[in-house]
Amino acid sequence: MALKIVIKKNTYFDSVSLMSLSTRANTIAGVEQAVVAMATEMNKEVLRNVGMLAPELAEAKSGDLMIVVRAETDAAGERALEEIDALFKQKSAPAGTGQVTYATLESAVAHNPRANLAIISVPGDFAALEAKRALQNGLHVLMFSDNVGIDDEVALKRLAHDKGLLMMGPDCGTAMLGHVGLCFANAVRKGNIGLVGASGTGSQEIAARIHDFGGGLTQMIGTGGRDLSEKVGGIMMIDALRALDADEATQVIVLVSKPPAKAVQETVLREVAACHKPVVVCLLGGSEEAVVKAGAHFAKTTKEAALKAVILGGKKEEEINKRALNLPLIEETKAKLQPEQKYIRALLCGGTLCYEMMLLAEEKYSNVYSNIAKDPAHRLVDVNLSREHTFIDFGDDEFTRGKPHPMIDPSLRTARFIEEARDPSVGVIVLDFILGYGAHPDPVGVMLPAILDAKRAAAAEGRHLEILGYVLGTEMDTPALGEQTRKLSDAGVTIASSCTNAGLLARGFVEKGIQ
Repeated sequence: MALKIVIKKNTYFDSVSLMSLSTRANTIAGVEQAVVAMATEMNKEVLRNVGMLAPELAEAKSGDLMIVVRAETDAAGERALEEIDALFKQKSAPAGTGQVTYATLESAVAHNPRANLAIISVPGDFAALEAKRALQNGLHVLMFSDNVGIDDEVALKRLAHDKGLLMMGPDCGTAMLGHVGLCFANAVRKGNIGLVGASGTGSQEIAARIHDFGGGLTQMIGTGGRDLSEKVGGIMMIDALRALDADEATQVIVLVSKPPAKAVQETVLREVAACHKPVVVCLLGGSEEAVVKAGAHFAKTTKEAALKAVILGGKKEEEINKRALNLPLIEETKAKLQPEQKYIRALLCGGTLCYEMMLLAEEKYSNVYSNIAKDPAHRLVDVNLSREHTFIDFGDDEFTRGKPHPMIDPSLRTARFIEEARDPSVGVIVLDFILGYGAHPDPVGVMLPAILDAKRAAAAEGRHLEILGYVLGTEMDTPALGEQTRKLSDAGVTIASSCTNAGLLARGFVEKGIQ
């Protein structure tokens, strides 16, 4: 093996761009592993863990760019560096319409007086300062950056509130404003439904289901995952709710989140009660009673939230294809499994998708474990070792520190899938494939070789390997939903039509193996 290193002093690129470049670099022929990242201590630790932290990398400063390639041969490594350099040149080439790069935010604002939004994706240590400057210049902010202190988050959101601006984030991965998708987003039709989400893939899932049921969106506003914590107090969700209540195009509002702090939930629901428009509230694992008391429409699942919103928006229920659960399929699959095949292993890119499927499994089984379980007794001790029914969110921080999100680079999940597919106690492996702006250009295709190999290996052992796939997207996405689902079906993968249905099917498939 050959290790090739390039350090570019005082050369900054944002994390979104570098995640995408790293993904493409890892597909170059002859490359075993490639890391393209800023020389932060966190990224150096990642290199140390994989045996790639050379002395010169350890000495690099946080403002330096690291390009590190472990290749099969010296020649392959040199070719990889040339291809990575070409990728950087391709990225920096001006667009046909005349792309301009500015040295400072103030300069960008001065030359673009109509600009009203800044997307922040610098390292967390610098993100709060940049967001503050953007807000002070009258810009709404979407902060993709994570690892930002909660005190900074509160200060930024209070500043934004005082200025009448949106402060989406930190760690906000999804939004759609003026029908333009920001960071990770799906292509959906325009409509009369506004969406506020403290969860990225939860927002994407509801948006895609609204589209599937014949509805459309006005705006989709992200808040960041900590917004409904007791310390932040739901500042962004309340401001977003008020903005949609005042928006003439929005006739129905949907809120989606994991359960908030109790006091914050009460504050948000008081605001919901004062809203002039129907509000659908999907607090996964939350209380129906509190939502109904506020005069809102409770939704237990993301699918139910989308369906209720579309009906409230004017669609006739009898004309909607509700994608009913395929009950005969459950019985057919159960009959294929051997007695020892009794566990669900869900390997997921979407955190909210993971959480919803986990909650559905917990309704039937007590032995459900996850890296994102709220109950310490059901949190995995070692995220690399599954236990009975296991639900893994590969987008959680422990998997993404210094690495691309699995929606961009699914290599960690693919390796885990290969391992789980060999386990004779596994009844079903659940996989999600998230389409849209910012995601991998072919999330199904990149995983198909592993799926086909695992299917062949299981068949050789006389064992049925049930793989349940869910593709989050629409026919307007690139690649399109139909194209991706066909690839999975052709490979013998069972298809779920929604996150909710995936969770219900998975728990049903292994029901005969209850323990």
